[in-house]
Amino acid sequence: MMLNVIQQQELEKQQYRFVGSHSAVKVCGWTKNMLRGKGGCYKYAFYGIRSHQCLQMTTAMFCANRCAFCWRGTKAPVSKTWYGPVDDPTFIIEHAFKEHLDLLLGFGGHPHPNQKAVAESSDIRHVALSLTGEPIAYPLINTLIDEFHKRKVSTFLVTNAQYPEKIKDLHPVTQLYLSVDAPDKELLKQIDKPLFPDYWERLLDSLRSLAEKKFRTCIRLTIVKGINDTGHAGYAQLIARGKPDFIEVKGYMFVGASRQVLSLANMPYHEEVKVFAEQLLPLLPDYELVAEHTPSRVVLLIKKSLRGKRFINFPKFFRLVAAGKDIRTKDISELRMQPN
Repeated sequence: MMLNVIQQQELEKQQYRFVGSHSAVKVCGWTKNMLRGKGGCYKYAFYGIRSHQCLQMTTAMFCANRCAFCWRGTKAPVSKTWYGPVDDPTFIIEHAFKEHLDLLLGFGGHPHPNQKAVAESSDIRHVALSLTGEPIAYPLINTLIDEFHKRKVSTFLVTNAQYPEKIKDLHPVTQLYLSVDAPDKELLKQIDKPLFPDYWERLLDSLRSLAEKKFRTCIRLTIVKGINDTGHAGYAQLIARGKPDFIEVKGYMFVGASRQVLSLANMPYHEEVKVFAEQLLPLLPDYELVAEHTPSRVVLLIKKSLRGKRFINFPKFFRLVAAGKDIRTKDISELRMQPN
């Protein structure tokens, strides 16, 4: 296990469940909201990901950064390279499903459940590889992704842009996220506190690899008020290098261990996040603002060439994957929400 006993105990208190030597699952708050009939997350609103059928997990508990805005704190270890055993992808998937469903037991007894959502929740249709750590560092990440797709489970993978070769060699996922946390080298060091001395070059190489992908890609900006909410030209240059299909501009949330580093004043209101995004747009002539999710303090920008097609055609995605064909963003994107 990548964690010491104290770290394991702290995470278990927070309803994490460990899978094998290096993976973990945790039920997302939005999954719980969907089961309680309180609505889905921004990925449901933006892309059609059904929150109550979504598994939140990671394949690596460690990370190469110690980001100031991260809610995980010291309970997540840091490392530049993989260490310890490497669990089998099939084992990880099967046990992650089991732990996730075990955590959902009891929601049917909630005073006001969404009975349809509760009934559907046992049929996992999506995985968000973003819970903690750096999931792309798992040595068998491509095999894991392929195994999820064989089960017709869509994949959203989030990476912190410190492993460009892993991004370059990555098999198609349903949507690949790359975090860009600052507009320049000095501010990135201050915010991400990276272990790699060549962290800036790794970010640039990761953006280059992102631009080469044919499948759906997204750059996420996490805006911390008073710290990285300036430098629009720098952000625009980095985005132009990565050429993402989507850009999510999301406000920092004052939660978890980040409260020991930042203050409530660093959490922007949704309106401030939207203003920041609108100020970016003149520097990004190929993009337009198409959606927002106020509870998550996030707005979505999309390439104009996609003509607003942001929802995912899941059946077509899996057909193309099964046939071994290229997955192109325009081929699996729709104007309206599709069945998952």
